Amino acid sequence: MEATTPQPPAPPPPPPSPASGQPSGYPVEFSVDYPDRPLNRLTTGLRIFTVIPIAIVIGLLPGGELATGTEYGYGFAIGAGSLVFLPLVLLLLFRKKYPRWWFDWNIELMRFANRVGVYFALMDDRYPSTDEQQSVHLDFPYPDAQRLERGLPLVKWLLAIPHYIVLFFLYIGVFFAVIGAWFAILFTGRYPRGIFTFVEGVIRWSNRVTAYAFTLVTDQYPPFRLSP
Repeated sequence: MEATTPQPPAPPPPPPSPASGQPSGYPVEFSVDYPDRPLNRLTTGLRIFTVIPIAIVIGLLPGGELATGTEYGYGFAIGAGSLVFLPLVLLLLFRKKYPRWWFDWNIELMRFANRVGVYFALMDDRYPSTDEQQSVHLDFPYPDAQRLERGLPLVKWLLAIPHYIVLFFLYIGVFFAVIGAWFAILFTGRYPRGIFTFVEGVIRWSNRVTAYAFTLVTDQYPPFRLSP
């Protein structure tokens, strides 16, 4: 009886590339459900006025009086203190701790602010909820503070300067893109998908930079791209 030669095990499948549409692995995930339906033309036409009450709510949050002044009304009032930033820098530097309730506050504030921003950018005609997810999905994992570099929070905001510059010009493009979408919705009731994808990508980019430089949940440098 002839002995059979054992076959070598099959090699593992290669990891998916970003071009295949699979997640890239960056810990900050953001998406907005595309409204594949007619949008409300009346509230779209009056959006600059209908957003005022919820903008006041953001302004009444602790240190939130600056929260509605940048990036289509969903700025995070980092300088005003709405996000827990400076206390986090100190606690990570000296104790390597990231309190869970500080994390919960930061992520829920960012989610709320993004819902307001998405509404103001005409990407959803449902009024922003203060607590429900609606069509806006933002998530990042609770960080293991022991794995974060102790001194990096001191300079992350500085390392992110190239992103600030790129985002400045991208938001100029978003401004004109949303104006174009406004006219499109008024005449057709639909948000052009190409414009939607572009605006969503810029907001995704901005959220990654905020999570890296100010909520300090990851040491992984944000990618320079609009896609997931």
